[in-house]
Amino acid sequence: MTAYRYLGNSGLKITELTYGNWLTHASQVANEQAEACVKAALDVGITSFDTADVYANTGAETVLGNILQGERRESLEIFTKVYWPTGPKGPNDTGLSRKHIMESINGSLTRLKTDYVDLYQAHRYDTETPLEETMTAFADVVRQGKALYIGVSEWTGDQILAGAKLAKELNIQLISSQPQYSMLWRVIEDEVVPASKEAGLSQIVWSPVAQGVLTGKYLPGQPAPAGSRGTDDKGGKDMISRFLGNDELLTRVQNLQPIAAELDLTMAQLAVAWVLQNDNVAAAIIGASRPEQVYENAKASSVTIPAELMTRIDDALGDAVVRDASMTVKTSPQTRPV
Repeated sequence: MTAYRYLGNSGLKITELTYGNWLTHASQVANEQAEACVKAALDVGITSFDTADVYANTGAETVLGNILQGERRESLEIFTKVYWPTGPKGPNDTGLSRKHIMESINGSLTRLKTDYVDLYQAHRYDTETPLEETMTAFADVVRQGKALYIGVSEWTGDQILAGAKLAKELNIQLISSQPQYSMLWRVIEDEVVPASKEAGLSQIVWSPVAQGVLTGKYLPGQPAPAGSRGTDDKGGKDMISRFLGNDELLTRVQNLQPIAAELDLTMAQLAVAWVLQNDNVAAAIIGASRPEQVYENAKASSVTIPAELMTRIDDALGDAVVRDASMTVKTSPQTRPV
């Protein structure tokens, strides 16, 4: 069964494998398959579920809310997010203004069919709204009982420290950061992780398998397999494009195969287990289009990778790894998206 870890400097425990429905529910995956995947997650002991209002333009929240009906609410940890444009995408349908946060939490709760979310996250940093306004609005959401804890996603170390300072002054708990993190994408290690440790946050990381690249199914010099994310025109193809076409990187990924075999793991399991070795990572978000993927990924829980194999992973990947801390800013919007 999936193990639990504390989230940040709080008493909240979440499953170290968290089920996420970005790019799947209400988009790539039919509702029947989505339900089968969620049921598989529950079956392997996953009780933490991550979504966002922007996924499938609110559709993913609706699908997840419908599937989780009938489950004991107190036994679940439900996370969602706010920032990106939703609805008709008017001038106030985006960002982290008080108006957008207050309207968005109500919409999310309605779609998720719940009175509260366990974790409400700022999906990006809003450069056009004073941070004080954003944090005060989050504090009011908590005081109204609509969210228990607050988190952020893809914030820099400095932004995390500034947000944590305000959260402390407002007497609310900012306990999590949700960044991209994988063997190939380690940009959080130099600044975000140290800042998070200082401020009492831990990481809930997305894309631990690098959008599927670390499964090893994308081979150098060959087209993406039919039906894979690399051929998906609904968003998956765009996200994975930076990895595909780089034959040197894909060759290096193949060098992980013997390391996974030594641990009796698939390459996907190795990738998920790898991010969980970081002591500031509370959970890895796993997505799935088939329930079999959930059952397979669940085997990465509680795996310990010996130090010598961690070193061999570094050697195998070499300079294919992206470590530049400035990528957190470079890959985030500098103005509110419309």
